[in-house]
This record gives sequence, structure tokens and C-alpha cells, in this order.
Amino acid sequence: MTLEKPQIDRPEGNPPADLEITDITVGDGAEATPGKAVTVHYVGVSHSTGEEFDASWNRGEPLRFGLGAGQVISGWDQGVAGMKIGGRRKLVIPPHLGYGDRGAGGVIKPGETLIFVVDLVGVN
Repeated sequence: MTLEKPQIDRPEGNPPADLEITDITVGDGAEATPGKAVTVHYVGVSHSTGEEFDASWNRGEPLRFGLGAGQVISGWDQGVAGMKIGGRRKLVIPPHLGYGDRGAGGVIKPGETLIFVVDLVGVN
């Protein structure tokens, strides 16, 4: 299966107050569960502008992290759990599960809702 970088349409309306998880493709491989190391490809855009702020695709290599270990924002720890390898999921992450009122590195403004499309490519 060859994956391609997803395009994320600019969101309409107000951002959600809680984490929204939408399966675009349901995988049929190993399941991502807390305590496992997961490998994902992702694209992230700001809800307010629709502008991409980060994408593993642009670096040509996926991100690996320990699920449920607090190595990533809470919205990812919650939103990636339960995915299976081969799955693609859209996560709409409100600020309290993202970077909150501090924002991040000048690319994510304070209080921003984040939209990610995440592809689960590995579980160890």
C-alpha cells in the first residue's frame, strides 16, 4: 500500500470544544495501544487559517513516539489510540488537548484548534 500526503480542506464553522476523531480509512494491522511505540505520518493545519504548520511527509520520514507516555500532545495520545496499521484518521484537537494558551514555536498561535490527518504505519 502506497500512502500519499493527504490534503486537508479549510474547516468551516466554529471549532469543536472536544476532541473529534474521524476514521478516513480503517486499518487491519496491529492496534495502537498505550505503552506501545507507534510510527505515524501526519499533516497538521490550523483550524483558524487552514494553513499547514507541520507535516512528517515534508521531512520524508514518519514520527515515532510512545503512545500514552506524554511525548506528544494529549489529543494525539487519545486520538491515535485504537488505530490499526494501515488506518488514516482525522483528529480535530481543541486547545486544551493541544498547545493551549502558549501556542508552539511561533507556528501555532495561542488557543489554536489543530487538525491532523494521521496515518498509522507501525506499532512496536
